[in-house]
Order: sequence, then structure tokens, then C-alpha cells
Amino acid sequence: MTPTTTTNPTTPASEISSRPATSTAFVTVDSQEFVPIETWPDVSEMLEGFGEPSLPASDSLVGQTLDVNYEGGITIRHTFASATSLTWLITAGEGSGDTGTHTYRAIEVREGIFYIEFQKGESVKTHALVMIVNLADGRVTTADSYFVGRNGQVRMQTDFISGRLVGSGEIEPRERTDYLVGKRVLYRYSATEAYEHVYLNASTVAWQCVRGGEKGLADVEQTKAFELGDDLVIYFWTETVMPVESVLVIDFQQQRSIGRMFCWENSTLDPVHLPFDSRLTLLSETTYPDA
Repeated sequence: MTPTTTTNPTTPASEISSRPATSTAFVTVDSQEFVPIETWPDVSEMLEGFGEPSLPASDSLVGQTLDVNYEGGITIRHTFASATSLTWLITAGEGSGDTGTHTYRAIEVREGIFYIEFQKGESVKTHALVMIVNLADGRVTTADSYFVGRNGQVRMQTDFISGRLVGSGEIEPRERTDYLVGKRVLYRYSATEAYEHVYLNASTVAWQCVRGGEKGLADVEQTKAFELGDDLVIYFWTETVMPVESVLVIDFQQQRSIGRMFCWENSTLDPVHLPFDSRLTLLSETTYPDA
């Protein structure tokens, strides 16, 4: 028996190649050919087309202080002085007394659920942090991406750390989810950049650039997905060819994603941080028979 694939009825096949490139559709990929790795462009070529995120930052956290208990006995206070300035202070555990003030971006993904990102450190010691905070239940998931040496090259590492707002209960790490498995999704990051993802299993995605600076590039990557809400997941992928790791929230109810890429630009020996959002279209979904 063969898998069953269902095409999203809201996206007729005739529209896939007929709509203009500046609309919510994507250009045809019929003429694209395999692109050898040695000819892949630098990450900077991709950045030029993404531009600035289209969603405005939220100021809902301004004036608030969030104390988070993390695994390992560390408590960190986060004070939001303005819509762009965040100060953190370790109030208990290893590193107690350490502090820093950074520029941050916060997006209210859904009511009471915030995506918060900021960077600390410089050059190869830069850390890019993403906090997903649910004010309703107090659960916090933080992703810490940083650079490591691997086989003589600068590569990426991302650690996921679970926490809970002080006074809201015990720490409950988020469960991995297979919600994305079988879905084929188009992400439009700007008028010029569009990518297709096919979620093969709970930890593997196949992708291709269908429009933009990386047009024709494709690969298969390792991923993780965590449950966050109904039709809402925290998603992570790490790339094999380029030193790129991404953390985002994918919302199928609002048909969008919000996140960032963090990577190393070999041509300039600099860290690259790319905040983004996208509009998404579920193109199809494949289900497998029991036998």
C-alpha cells in the first residue's frame, strides 16, 4: 500500500504556478536543477532578501519583571525596561550576581504567549537566546544557541532549557511532538524569499528554496518540535552544510511563523543573526496506512 496525500483544498493546484510572484503563491520549480554544495552562496546572500520582520514588536512586557526558575537550580530575573531593553540578573544558583542588559525583540504569538529573543557576548562567543513564555501556566522554554569547534570548523550548538515562572508551579519540560509529520508547507518570508518544507518524521525535514537568493538549494536536516498549544509548536532545525541553527514558533491557526536564524559567516568570520516571520500555506498532508 502507498501513503495517502491530501492537497490543501484552500490552495488549488492551478494557483501554484499561475499567481504572480509577489502574491501569496510561489513560482514554479520545474526548471530548477540540482545545485552542488561547492557552488552554494554565502549566508549573506540569503539575508539580503529576507529584510526586516513584518510583524511589529510587542510592548506588552514593558515595566514587567519575570523571575524564572530553571533546571539546575538557577533563577534569573528578567526586567523589561522598555520595548527594546531587557536586563537579566541571576538571583540564585551558579553565576549568582551575573547580569547584563541587551536589546530584545518580543512578539505576542497568541494571547499571553510570548516569543522573546536577544543576544549576549561578542564574535565567536556570542550566544543567541530565545525564550518562549506562557504567562497563563508559567511554563518557559529557552533555547541557547552558540558556536563550537567541530572538525576544525566553526559550527553551531543549541541547548534547550526548561523553566517556570516563580510561584507558578514545578518545572515541566515540554513534550516532543510529531504534529508536523507528513505536512508539506510553503513559507513566504518576503516578496522575494520562499521555501518549501516537507516534514518526513519527528526529527527530519527536507527543504528547498523555491524563490530567492538560495533558489534551487535543497537538503535534509535534523529537527526538533515541541508542543506549545493547539496547532502551535516550537520548532528547531540545524543545517548540515551551512553553520545555521534556527528556533521559531509555527502557528497553523494564524498561518505564520516567528523566529530567528543564527549562524556563522565564514567569508567575514562574523556571527549572523536573522530575525524573521513568514506567512505559511499547508500545501498537502500525507498519512500512512497501518499495513
